[in-house]
Amino acid sequence: MFETLQERLSGVLDKLRGRGSLSEADVSEAMREVRRALLEADVALDVVRDFIARVSEQAVGATVVKSVTPGQMVVKIVHDELVNTLGADNQPVSLAAAAPVPILMVGLQGSGKTTTTAKLAKRLQDREKKKVLMASLDTRRPAAMEQLAVLGTQVGVQTLPIVTGQSAVQIAQRALQAAKLGGYDVVMLDTAGRTTVDDELMAEAVEVKKVSNPHEVLLVADALTGQDAVTTARAFDKALGITGLALTRVDGDGRGGAALSMRAVTGKPIKLIGVGEKMDALEDFDPQRIAGRILGMGDIVALVERAREQIDQEQAARAAERMRKGQFDLNDLKSQLQQMQKMGGMAGVMGLLPGMGQIKKQLDAANIDEKVLKRQAAIIDSMTKAERKNPDVLKASRKKRVAAGSGTRVEDVNRLLKMHRQMADMMKMMGKGGRGGLAGLAGKLGMGMPGMGAPGMDPNALKQLAKGGMPQLPPGGFPGGAGGLPPNIPGGLLGPNPFDKKK
Repeated sequence: MFETLQERLSGVLDKLRGRGSLSEADVSEAMREVRRALLEADVALDVVRDFIARVSEQAVGATVVKSVTPGQMVVKIVHDELVNTLGADNQPVSLAAAAPVPILMVGLQGSGKTTTTAKLAKRLQDREKKKVLMASLDTRRPAAMEQLAVLGTQVGVQTLPIVTGQSAVQIAQRALQAAKLGGYDVVMLDTAGRTTVDDELMAEAVEVKKVSNPHEVLLVADALTGQDAVTTARAFDKALGITGLALTRVDGDGRGGAALSMRAVTGKPIKLIGVGEKMDALEDFDPQRIAGRILGMGDIVALVERAREQIDQEQAARAAERMRKGQFDLNDLKSQLQQMQKMGGMAGVMGLLPGMGQIKKQLDAANIDEKVLKRQAAIIDSMTKAERKNPDVLKASRKKRVAAGSGTRVEDVNRLLKMHRQMADMMKMMGKGGRGGLAGLAGKLGMGMPGMGAPGMDPNALKQLAKGGMPQLPPGGFPGGAGGLPPNIPGGLLGPNPFDKKK
């Protein structure tokens, strides 16, 4: 969603980073570029004016002039103001009320309101261990109630039985009563939507709010609608007094202005963002992390969370022990390939790494084929147990058999075996105290990571990456690896670090 804004701002700020000193003219020129970038990203004009005014006031002050690295100081000021514009602190969905806690979901038709209702219900049930009841109050849209019931079955969340002929207010009252009698912790009310804001829609939503007295009123808005989303947010906030926003389709190719504008215009926090079609693709909105993504600083915390959700802790512990002993066979490699797929593929993982924003165009030009992970796993599946444990036995005739069985070529088998040898060597090096973790991964890809040299990627490494010749994560994912993590991220979050010395 923030891709366009990220590219423009990164280009402007990179020019400042390289300056030994900054004049007021340098700052003014940079701010003009930042202003243009924000406007092109669909950020509201009044929000842009306030943002530029705050940044300019600080950027031409004594703090920047006297700074050892004035360019970096300006980048920090821009980052901090982005955080302030987005909301300073993250404010997750609150359940601090007497059970059952009513949550009212409102928004326009087509914004993803019903799907977001099911996603949030699943999230509360799985993460917060809450017993959730969902109810559809949409009596007008054909099959709206059936849609929520189907989604409820998919995510394993109970839905209120459908009774034809009832009004939205009556359904809300029945849902609250059923939640009390059934011992539910949360009751989610999915209201009707319209293609545009109208008086009838608002009147019904207001009546539902009166009878349900919701603890949270969440406005679900499509992030790709730009300035229209801001207009919608204003209207719903005026009529209902929303407590927060949930942005959908953040994974799309929008320009990101809606997120910056809606928070600034309504004064209400963005609490959730939908980052994909899957039912677990819902994240808490954290201004610090989003600002980091916009400025190309990565989002290592999101990577940690994704890894913690997807990686089997016991399996990671077993693999860590094997690696500690210097063992790394093709079964271990297959496990790494599967972990990478679960975490969003190579592109998904690298997009969250610090410093990757500056080489994004190189990565895009490399045309990384995510299907290569599945092909590599198929090659390993076509081998015998003995071949997986001891890849050295794979000679020409065996390679032909494996290639035929996996629908690939002998060159693909050779490439996989070469990658395995490289990873095995890297594991041995890391086990002996060599540079590993993100630093080791960066070195294998031929790029500099933050604090480890200039950013950029070797062209030969890019070609290898595009063909699937990339190193994989150590068991347990990035966190806990030996080196390369930001200092505020503790090691060992995902289980044992195979490279820690035994005490």
